[in-house]
Amino acid sequence: MEKRWVLLKSDEAAISSLQADLKVSRILCDLLVKRGIKTISAAKDFFRPRLEDLHDPFLMKDMDLAIERLEMAMSRNEKILVFGDYDVDGTTAVSLVFSFLREYYFNIEYYIPDRYTEGYGVSLQSIDYSIKNGVGLIIALDCGIKAVEKIQHAKENGVDYIICDHHRPGEVLPPACAVLDPKREDCDYPYNELTGCGIGFKLVQGFAMKNDIPMKKVYDLLDLVVVSIAADIVPINGENRVLSFFGQEKLNRSPRPGLRSLISLSKVKKPIKVSDIVFYVAPRINAAGRMESGNAAVKLLISEENSAAVLNADVLNTQNTERREIDKTITEEALKIVRTVREMDDKKSIVLYNSNWHKGVIGIVASRMIENFYKPSIIMTDADEFSAAGSARSVKGFDIYNAIAECSELLEQFGGHKYAAGLTILKENIPAFINKFEMVVARSIEEKQLTPELNVDFELEAQYLSLNFYKIIDQFSPFGPINHKPVFVTRGLYDSGNSTTVGQDGRHLKVDAYCDGLHLRGIAFNQAAKYDVVKDGKFDICYTLDVNVWRGRKNVQLMIKDIKKSKVPEKENIGNKYNLQPVSS
Repeated sequence: MEKRWVLLKSDEAAISSLQADLKVSRILCDLLVKRGIKTISAAKDFFRPRLEDLHDPFLMKDMDLAIERLEMAMSRNEKILVFGDYDVDGTTAVSLVFSFLREYYFNIEYYIPDRYTEGYGVSLQSIDYSIKNGVGLIIALDCGIKAVEKIQHAKENGVDYIICDHHRPGEVLPPACAVLDPKREDCDYPYNELTGCGIGFKLVQGFAMKNDIPMKKVYDLLDLVVVSIAADIVPINGENRVLSFFGQEKLNRSPRPGLRSLISLSKVKKPIKVSDIVFYVAPRINAAGRMESGNAAVKLLISEENSAAVLNADVLNTQNTERREIDKTITEEALKIVRTVREMDDKKSIVLYNSNWHKGVIGIVASRMIENFYKPSIIMTDADEFSAAGSARSVKGFDIYNAIAECSELLEQFGGHKYAAGLTILKENIPAFINKFEMVVARSIEEKQLTPELNVDFELEAQYLSLNFYKIIDQFSPFGPINHKPVFVTRGLYDSGNSTTVGQDGRHLKVDAYCDGLHLRGIAFNQAAKYDVVKDGKFDICYTLDVNVWRGRKNVQLMIKDIKKSKVPEKENIGNKYNLQPVSS
C-alpha cells in the first residue's frame, strides 16, 4: 500500500529561542518544539519527570464525593464490588483498585463481565448479582459513563456506584454517587487523557492522601498503570508521561509477580519499553477476556505468590496462542470478502458481518482491515439470537465514534473513542446500518485520509547516524501518541547485495545497504513486496532508530517503516544545520 510521507514543518523562531535557553543541539530543540515543548521549564519537566508533578486528585470533579462514599462504605462494613471491563485497561484498573483496597478493607470482591453473555460495560447481570449478594457500593472502572438507566435501576435497589471512566459522556450523566471522568464538560481537571486504570489510580491516590497512607503504596501500582497506557494507546504527554515513565521504571525494577511471569513467558528482554508492552504483554492479558473470561487476567495481576503467578500466566499464554489462530483464520476470511466483492472497491468504508466469527477477535480483525485497505472498518458477529456486536477502528484524522453516532437510531447501544468504538445492533438493522454508515463516511471523509500517512521529523544524511545520536533520541522515551518515536528519511541508498526476505513465509525484508560510503542495516517488517525496489537502483527509506546487540557489540539498527524508489534530489547538508558529528569509521 502506497504511503504518503509528510515532512513536519519546523518552527524556526521557536527552535532558535529554545536553543538559546537550553544551549543544546538544534536537532534536539527541533524535536522538542514539534512535540509542543517550547520553554526551558517544559523541557525540564519532559526530560526529568517527577512524581511530585502528578496532579492533585481532588481537582477532579466529584473526587471528594467518591472518597466520602468509599469511606462510608467501609465504616458501615458494606460489601464493595470492584467492577471493570474485560480488556487490558479494565482488568488492570480492577486489579489496581482491588489490590490496593483489600489491604485496608476485607469485605471486597471484584467482578469482570463476560464478553459473550453480558457484553461491554455495566451489565444487568452484575447489578442483579450485587442485589442478591448484598453489595452496597460498586466501583465501576473503564466503563459506566453512559449506563444511565442501568445505574438508576441499581440505585432503586439500594446499590450505589462510583464511576471511574475516561470515555466521552452522553448528554446525561448516570445517577451515581460520584462520576470521575475528566472528559465531563464541568470537570476542570488539568489533564483529560488518563486511561480507565489511570482514573482508578487517582481514586486510590485521593484515598491515600485523605487517610495518611504513604504514597509509596500508591506508586507501587504504577506497573499496572503503564500497561494500561500502552495498551489503550492514549497520548503519552502531560500526566500520562509521568505515570508511564515511572511505571516503566517499576516494570523493569520490581514488577508484581503476575507481570513478571508474563514478561518471562513472552521472552521480552530488559529494558522493557512501551512498545514491548503493546506487542508482547498486553495481547496476553487481552486474550483472557477474548477467549474465556477477563477474571483470569485479574487473578494473574493480583497474584502475590510467584508460584501462583506462573500458573496463571501460563493459562493466559495458552489462550493467546489460541486467539492468534482464530484471529488468523477470520482475518483471511474477511480479506477474501473485501478483495472479491467488486462493489466494495468504490466504498469508503468496510463493514462486514458473519454470524460465525468469534466475538473475542473482531476488534483485531477490524485493525487488520485498516492495515490492508486503510478505510474506516467495522467487523460484526452475533451477540445473541437477535442482535450482533461490532467493533470499529478508524484511520488517522477520521472520528469513527461521531460517524457511528450519526447512525444511532439503528443501534441498540454504542460507545468508544475517536479511533476505536463498539456497538450493538439488531440483526434486522444491519443492512440499513451498512448503507447509512457508508453514506456518512463517504460524505465526511477527506480523500487524503484514505492514504496512510507517515509524519517525518526531518531528513537525515547517513553519516550522522551513530550510537550517540541514538542515545539522544532514546531520552525522549517513553514513546507513544503525541510523543511518537522520531521518524527520519534518508535518501539515495543502494543494495549491498545482501538484502533478503526473512521470517515466516518470507514476509519481512532485511535491508543491507550503502549510503554515502557507509554501511547501513535495517529491518522492514511485512514489506517483502519492496524487495524489487531495494534491488533495482537507489531507494529512499523512512525509519525510526533502534539498537541491535550482537555478541556484546551494539550497532544502530534502522526500523524501516516504508521504502520508495529514489529520485535522489539535491540534498541540503542536514548535519551541518544541526551541528551533528559524523559517525566514526
